[in-house]
Amino acid sequence: MRTEPEPVVVEPREDGRRSVLRTETLLVLALSLGASGVSALISFIGSLTKPGGLKDQAATLNGSYAPGRPWLDLTWQLFGITTALVPVLLVAHLLTREGEPGLRVLGFDRTRPGPDLARGALVAAGIGSAGLAFYLAARATGFNLTVVPEALPDVWWKFPVLVLSAVQNAVVEEVIVLAYLLRRLGQLGWSPTAALLASSLLRGSYHLYQGVGGFVGNVVMGVVFVLAYRRWGRVGPLVAAHALLDVVAFGGYALLAGKVGWLPTP
Repeated sequence: MRTEPEPVVVEPREDGRRSVLRTETLLVLALSLGASGVSALISFIGSLTKPGGLKDQAATLNGSYAPGRPWLDLTWQLFGITTALVPVLLVAHLLTREGEPGLRVLGFDRTRPGPDLARGALVAAGIGSAGLAFYLAARATGFNLTVVPEALPDVWWKFPVLVLSAVQNAVVEEVIVLAYLLRRLGQLGWSPTAALLASSLLRGSYHLYQGVGGFVGNVVMGVVFVLAYRRWGRVGPLVAAHALLDVVAFGGYALLAGKVGWLPTP
């Protein structure tokens, strides 16, 4: 009786594995916030070369896709929020393929909702107040555009969509730019300092469309988030912090714009 030979399993060489991880990381970023960084740079160049100062121009974060057609607008809003989360699902898939339990290995799960939310609220309170003061100063000195967190129509779905947008921003940014990127850069042999700088500068880059102030402020935020992530070993608290920051920014602007003198409007 003929016996089939045992299949030969060839383990990939370490340099080959690093090459695969490097390509994977670049592709994930190209499909998500890396591309946003390039887009923000082009937008910033356009703002710089446009007549008038930066503070006389506006950067709208949540605008209408179909003015005067609320149901179509809502459909586009939900479509945009949903499709923006696809790179996060890709990251979960890639982590599962290498034998890890998806996003749980990054600390993004429901095992510690209370502590995650509490830590996130503390981080949001500290960064939120300092960030608002920095934005107002940067705009006053001409280094920032006027940021318009929302310009949605006054319809019933306005605030639910703003909350969903805030959560989507938080999940995408913290899972990819913070937890996933730090994990991959560590596997590629980057030093902790180099990985911190890469993550923080990337975070700043895709906020450059807001101006120099948006870039610098988010680089500083990135450093704080990296240090907190390394201390806690979980990205959940930082997702919560980011979501709370955006919910307050979007909702606060919707409620206060044009009613208080200290809040800049276009």
